Amino acid sequence: MRLHRNLVFAVVDALNYIFNEGEYADKVVEKVLKYDKRWGARDRGFIAETTYEMVRWRRLYAEIAEVKAPYSRPNLFRMFAVWAVLKGIKLPDWKQIEPTPERRIKGKFDELSKIRKYRESVPDWMDELCAKSLGEALWTKEIHALNEQAEVILRVNTLKTTKDNLSSVLHEAGVETESIKGYPDALRLKERSNVFITEAFKNGWFEVQDASSQLVAPFLDVKPGQRVVDTCAGAGGKTLHLAALMENKGQLIALDIYGNKLKELKRRAKRDGAHNVETRAIDSTKVIKKLYDTADRVLIDAPCTGLGVLKRNPDAKWKLQPDFLEKIMVTQQQILQDYSRIVKPGGKLVYATCSILPQENIQQVKKFLSSEAGKDFSLIKDSNIYACKTGFDGFYMALLEKKSE
Repeated sequence: MRLHRNLVFAVVDALNYIFNEGEYADKVVEKVLKYDKRWGARDRGFIAETTYEMVRWRRLYAEIAEVKAPYSRPNLFRMFAVWAVLKGIKLPDWKQIEPTPERRIKGKFDELSKIRKYRESVPDWMDELCAKSLGEALWTKEIHALNEQAEVILRVNTLKTTKDNLSSVLHEAGVETESIKGYPDALRLKERSNVFITEAFKNGWFEVQDASSQLVAPFLDVKPGQRVVDTCAGAGGKTLHLAALMENKGQLIALDIYGNKLKELKRRAKRDGAHNVETRAIDSTKVIKKLYDTADRVLIDAPCTGLGVLKRNPDAKWKLQPDFLEKIMVTQQQILQDYSRIVKPGGKLVYATCSILPQENIQQVKKFLSSEAGKDFSLIKDSNIYACKTGFDGFYMALLEKKSE
């Protein structure tokens, strides 16, 4: 593989934005890919994948390159050289890339690979916290799985098509897919490709949604004709899945504190033909109070550390701060206390997070159940989903039922 100057410089620019200016990796990659209209799919793929890989292994590469944050431009080129050497790519003779001691890089890699926090490239505090919370053996396996590149998984929009039909339409467009056992609406891409340019996507036949995330809506046990409230809907991945499971019958109210996310949800719902979705921004406590005791089903997809989705958000390893966990746990419990009041007697609630930490998951559920607000609820079942067991994102979900009057 021959390295091209403009592509390597684009990667270094991207790393500067992410590491030094605190920007989000997905937004940065989007921005950098606009540098040159002439870049083809392979060039763009190189920039995106190399950037993500270097973000994922930041600590390991920085340690081998002997550089510390904030990283100067020469530092970033040194880290790039480490990446290239470990990939077996011949380094070009450019003034930005100093003579690189290849044997020393490989030797240092072998030495650091014996220590988990370097090998899996995580901050000390995260390694300690997760090992303590999950146990050494599970955390070792889980962080290894979370460092693998996320696969592209589609969720078939059953309001518009079937899995077989979508699969054959995509096949005609040159996109090969396969079913995944145990995930009824999921198709996995055999090779990464830009599915957003397909007619099938423009017609609302599928959404891109991780397989673990696709388990949450069915867990809520919705039926057509019910009143369902998705309390932290965001841009609506799970809302749209609920709409499909409800077959567009009944009322689906999508709430969020961010109005701009709900706008995006509206746009997606229109494309997907999900007509029973109504969005409401939570701009005051009245919005929630009006809904007290009215819903058959309530989904709380709570804000969390996101430690289960490091595959697709590797920069979260560096953005998360140790005190964030304490803060978010207060928010999670508050949301459970407030939004659970929307469930009517005999109704059901799912509390879900994309975290793997028991502090954010079963411990929050137990705390809620032992509180005044949770006294009428009982835990029906819960599920810890680990990347090391499924190959998909880490998730948690708990199904609670409110007793009938």
